[in-house]
Amino acid sequence: MGSLDNNIFRIEGVVQHYDWGGKSFIPNLISEKNPANITYAEYWLGAHLKAPSLVKVQQKNIPLDVFLNEYLSKDSEPNFGTLPYLFKVLDVHKMLSIQVHPTKEAAKKGYELENNNGIPLTANHRNYKDQNHKPEIMVALSDFWLLHGFLERSKLIKNLQETKELTFLLKTFLEKGYLGLYKKVMEFSQEEVNNVLGPLMDRIHPTFIANELEKSSPAYWAAKSMEHKELTSIDRGVFSIFFFNILKLSKGEAIFQDAGLPHAYLEGKNMELMANSDNVLRGGLTSKHIDVEELIRNTKFEETIPAILHGNQNKSNGEVVYKTTTKDFEMSKIELNSSTSHRSVSNSIEILIAMKGSATMIENKNAFFIEKGQSFVIKPNTAYKIQTNSEAEIYKAGVPK
Repeated sequence: MGSLDNNIFRIEGVVQHYDWGGKSFIPNLISEKNPANITYAEYWLGAHLKAPSLVKVQQKNIPLDVFLNEYLSKDSEPNFGTLPYLFKVLDVHKMLSIQVHPTKEAAKKGYELENNNGIPLTANHRNYKDQNHKPEIMVALSDFWLLHGFLERSKLIKNLQETKELTFLLKTFLEKGYLGLYKKVMEFSQEEVNNVLGPLMDRIHPTFIANELEKSSPAYWAAKSMEHKELTSIDRGVFSIFFFNILKLSKGEAIFQDAGLPHAYLEGKNMELMANSDNVLRGGLTSKHIDVEELIRNTKFEETIPAILHGNQNKSNGEVVYKTTTKDFEMSKIELNSSTSHRSVSNSIEILIAMKGSATMIENKNAFFIEKGQSFVIKPNTAYKIQTNSEAEIYKAGVPK
């Protein structure tokens, strides 16, 4: 166990057992047995009040938010006052809800309004759980499929023309653009949704069952979204699958998603780093609360040309840094072997998790062994070195310089 005088501490994250998660990847990573065969969707590393990580200090487990408040100087994160990010491992087995995250200004307004209206923070119909924005970056740990922003105009027109059940929406799109099109389908009654999408589902379902659809086609994901559901109440989120970019990221590729950009994770495993927020406005493919008016108010109705990030590589240091426009966080991947070591001085509070192999972290005269599934938190302005006799893959979260 660490001493309070140390600069590096072992931490344990918190598992979120959402129903869309897998059952083996995260348990295998963190060396937990899963005899009940329950879902392990996310592994949180951070100080979010919903599920703070535990810091191992002198035979005690201290929640990370308490540790930062009581044992770090108040100027340790001068720009944020607390840990500004939340670090996660995700295992997406079933597709997630279509969602948008608000700007910081919108989050403050929405949070205050819901407080004034007496909506409890834990209420299922609450939109704003905090006053923060939630930009996020993800790095694929496997082939990873997602929806990411509205298609370019010509591609969306092609989808509407080639999907006969949706061709009637072309007139709306040509006359009223992205906002008019999305508003129309999101405001359909459930009966109208069923009338439009029912024939589409009837047509594509047999080809899905026969394994004749490519994953790059919206028909594949539309059919998959209804795989184990009754067709008597079709999810309106299916429209979004035909309106949005369908992306496949390969291992090590990344994508950044800022406020207002509609998106949904479809399948795969990733590392995710985001602002320290749980504000999600949902647009379908979910049993959770959907607020169409609030969703539309916070969505950017414009075409998105996806910018896949490959990171800036420093081979001598074994590090790939994924740069974004946000000041809240920065993610990097450290890949080491016996001939490459990593030297760094923490610019902020940093959190590291080993995804493969094992290594030793050296700080002054202290050495800390880190192996697959283990995580550490590092105080700001700490000089340290990581080295291995074999191989190691470590992901790091911090704040950009």
